[in-house]
Amino acid sequence: MGQKGVEDMFDLDRAARSARSAAIALGGVSAKDKNAWLEEAAALLQEHGEKILEENRVDLENAREKGMNPAFVERLTLTEGRIRQMAQGLLQVAALPDPVGRVLEEFTRPNGLKIRKVSVPLGVVAIIFESRPNVTVDAAALCVKAGNAVILRGGSDAIHSNKALTRVLQQACRNAGLPEDCVQLVEDTSRETAGRLMTLNGLVDVLIPRGGKGLIRSVLEQATVPVIQTGDGVCHVYVDGACDPEMGKKIAVSAKISRPSVCNAAETLLVDEAIAEGFLPGCLEELRAKGVEVRGCPKTREICPWVEAATEEDWDTEYNDLIYSVKVVDGVQEAIRHINAHGTRHSEAIITRDEGAAEQFTTLVDAASIYVNASTRFTDGGEYGFGAEIGISNQKLHARGPMGLRELTTYKYLVYGDGQVR
Repeated sequence: MGQKGVEDMFDLDRAARSARSAAIALGGVSAKDKNAWLEEAAALLQEHGEKILEENRVDLENAREKGMNPAFVERLTLTEGRIRQMAQGLLQVAALPDPVGRVLEEFTRPNGLKIRKVSVPLGVVAIIFESRPNVTVDAAALCVKAGNAVILRGGSDAIHSNKALTRVLQQACRNAGLPEDCVQLVEDTSRETAGRLMTLNGLVDVLIPRGGKGLIRSVLEQATVPVIQTGDGVCHVYVDGACDPEMGKKIAVSAKISRPSVCNAAETLLVDEAIAEGFLPGCLEELRAKGVEVRGCPKTREICPWVEAATEEDWDTEYNDLIYSVKVVDGVQEAIRHINAHGTRHSEAIITRDEGAAEQFTTLVDAASIYVNASTRFTDGGEYGFGAEIGISNQKLHARGPMGLRELTTYKYLVYGDGQVR
C-alpha cells in the first residue's frame, strides 16, 4: 500500500486518546518493569537491525532522489554502529534512577497538616522532530522511563525508518507487559496532521519541538497545547584580555569545528580588544586552514584584511555550518551586552583567568548554560550525566538546558490530615 493509503487510515485523535489511557496505566508500572522494557527494546533493536536498515535504505534512496544535501543524508543514515549506539543508550537510561515518586519537599503546618511534594509524570508528551531517526528511540526511552506516554511525529523523509523503530519499541512493550499505546508514531506526515497535533488540548499535556528554527517557530505560532521550546543556538565564545591565549584559541576553534551543525556549536567569537592584535591572526588563520569562512567586524578586518565583512544579520544567525562571525569588543561588559542582545539563551562561554570577569559574565549573561574556560559543546544531556536528552530548552519555565528524565516530570502535593477543616 502506498504512503497516501497509510495516511488516509491514520486517526490522530484516536491515537491520542489511546495515549491518554496508556499514560494513566503507566502510573501503576514499577521502575523494574520500565527498565525491563528498556532492556527488551535494546535487545530487539539489535535483533531486528537488518530490517531497520532495509527500511532506512528506502528513506536514503528517496532523499537522494530529491537531491537532499549530504549533511541531511548523513543525519538520516542508520548503520549497524548507530543502531548499537541506540541500544546502548536504552541501557544507559535503564541504569538511571527512576525520576517518579521522589519526595521533593516535606513539611508540617502549624495546624498539623503534613504536606509532601512528590514528582509525577507529565502525562502525554508529543514530540515533533525532523529527520533524525535516533530521536524516535531516545525520546521514547526518556518519556516512558519518566512514566509518560509519547506521541512521535517525525519528518516524512524518515517515515520508513521511524515506523520500523516504533514497531520494535511497541513489540518490547508487549513483551515486557507495558501498554503498547504508550509509544505511538504519527504515520501521517502531512502539515495538517502536525497542526492538529499542536491543538489536542485535553489529550496532549506538553509538546516538544526538536529541529531547526523554522520548525520551532511554526510550533510556537500554531500550538494551543503547552510547549517546551528547545533551542536554536546562537552561541558565543568570549576570549577575555586576561585569558590564557592558547586555551582561548583551542576552545574558540573546537567550539566551531568539532560539529558545526549542532545547536551548541559556537557561531560568534568575541575577542577583547586588549589582546585582539596578538590573538586574532593565529586563531583566524587556524580556522581558515580548517575550512571555516570567517566574517568579521571592521576592527577584525583591520587586523586580518582577508576576513569577509560581517553584516548586522550575522550577529543573529545560527549558521549550523563552517561559518564564524568575529567581533572585537571593549572588555567583558561589552561582550555581555552583545550576548544578551544577540544570543538565544542557549550556551555561552568566557575564557579568562580573571575571577572578577568570570563572575560578571556568569551573573549577568542570560543563558541556560554558561561556561568558564570550557567549550559550549558540552551542553548535552550525556555530558551532564543525564543519559540521553529530549532536547535542550532555552526558555525559563519548567525546564532549562539539557532535558533529561527529571525534566519530563512535574509534581503534585500530597496533604495528610487528621480531621482538619477551615
